[in-house]
Amino acid sequence: MSNAILWMRDITKDFNGVKALDGVSIVVERGEVHAICGENGAGKSTLMKVLSGVYPHGSFGGSIEFEGHPTAYKSINDSEHDGIVIIHQELALSPYLSIAENIFLGNENAKRGIIDWNKTNREAATLLARVGLNENPATPVLELGVGKQQLVEIAKALSKRVKLLILDEPTAALNDDDSEHLLTLINHLREQGITCIIISHKLKEIRKIADTVTIIRDGKTIESFSMKEDDASESRIIRSMVGRPLDNQFPPRTPDIGEEYFRVENWNAYHPVDTERKVVDDASFTVRAGEIVGFAGLMGAGRTELAMSIFGRSYGINISGRVFKAGKEIQTRTVSEAIQNGLAYATEDRKKYGLNLIADIAENISAAGLDKLAKGGVVDRNKETKVAEEYRASMNIKTPSVSAIVGKLSGGNQQKVVLSKWMFTGPDVLILDEPTRGIDVGAKYEIYGIINELAAQGKAVIVISSELPELIGLSDRIYTISEGRITGEVAKAEATQETLMHYMTAGRD
Repeated sequence: MSNAILWMRDITKDFNGVKALDGVSIVVERGEVHAICGENGAGKSTLMKVLSGVYPHGSFGGSIEFEGHPTAYKSINDSEHDGIVIIHQELALSPYLSIAENIFLGNENAKRGIIDWNKTNREAATLLARVGLNENPATPVLELGVGKQQLVEIAKALSKRVKLLILDEPTAALNDDDSEHLLTLINHLREQGITCIIISHKLKEIRKIADTVTIIRDGKTIESFSMKEDDASESRIIRSMVGRPLDNQFPPRTPDIGEEYFRVENWNAYHPVDTERKVVDDASFTVRAGEIVGFAGLMGAGRTELAMSIFGRSYGINISGRVFKAGKEIQTRTVSEAIQNGLAYATEDRKKYGLNLIADIAENISAAGLDKLAKGGVVDRNKETKVAEEYRASMNIKTPSVSAIVGKLSGGNQQKVVLSKWMFTGPDVLILDEPTRGIDVGAKYEIYGIINELAAQGKAVIVISSELPELIGLSDRIYTISEGRITGEVAKAEATQETLMHYMTAGRD
């Protein structure tokens, strides 16, 4: 490819002995939109962090050439000096600074230490016009919706005379109109000769915008192809993304599924900041007693938002819909009310939301059910210790004492503490969000066994997971979510990775 602007050859990257990238190679042509696709955890974002200097030269293997010259970036500043700018999915704007201040943060129009505000605002206005954002440069960023903030990030990149713009899931948090505007802008940037790399799970957008697609799976390059090829299709992308056998091992289980036990009807929720964006769109689903129901969706699809908005309305605003348990409508307006009505939610981020890392095991296990241990507002510590010891034994939490600090446990043992905490509340419906994230294979097997046992007790179990093999191996039925909507319901017998991926990428036409 004589017109290549970027060569990345045999890139390898380890994290504590775990290979995130294993010999990845990619070639990007000057002036094209190059899409990188892959499942969650495939290595896409890691590759771009290697390219942009987030992971400095020397911390990875392989070689990178940009505009025909080898690179050795030690920081983001080094890559930006060459015209490579990355916009992460989690936007890096300061909400209390103005648009203009954000655009030129670290690149101020200053002379002898004094900022020229007239020049700053004038140049910011010119950049905003280039990205199609009609806002006063003095407007604080916190007053902008997510879509407009994304445009500010691109304006900031343009201020750095960008040659290669990397966009990591740029439309994951955007509504349809904002997404369409952003794709149009990317087209305009291509016409101006700016090369773009876009990481996205939205295959309809890839088909619309990309010139070339590279598929990464399990840290390896699977294939690259032009979208002009005859067989360039969403189906081909999906096959390359998920084309591996199911190699996860699951404990044996004979389901004993009863009548419908949990029902959610016409559930809606809006983003708490971008208040016009619907994050859950008219979702309805059911779970039967003794059934494990999986929820599959790509990053930003709305799985966690659905779960949290149901569980005590702990995420979202303008929430509406109905919840039924055992045929009777229940209210879940607060977390306490949800717990009292037999719901439990094990968060996907156990370290931030699920555990008190500086407290001991006993305190963590009792945290959601203190009313069972307290008398006159005073917790019976002896009873608390006894309960925790019972869970330590039954859940095989590997520690000699329940007085051990949770932050010092392994990921698998921390997850067992999270599950113990919620099981102590005596729930009838359990929502488990990424229950095996960040734990080793042996611990996963144990967690799977616990989930199976919960279903065997007649509980209604919901499992949210980014790992399709895990959902297929665990679930009796699987719902798929895309852009806040439930797009499919797949029985275990028909559940394949390709089928699920088809529904997971079924965005609005």
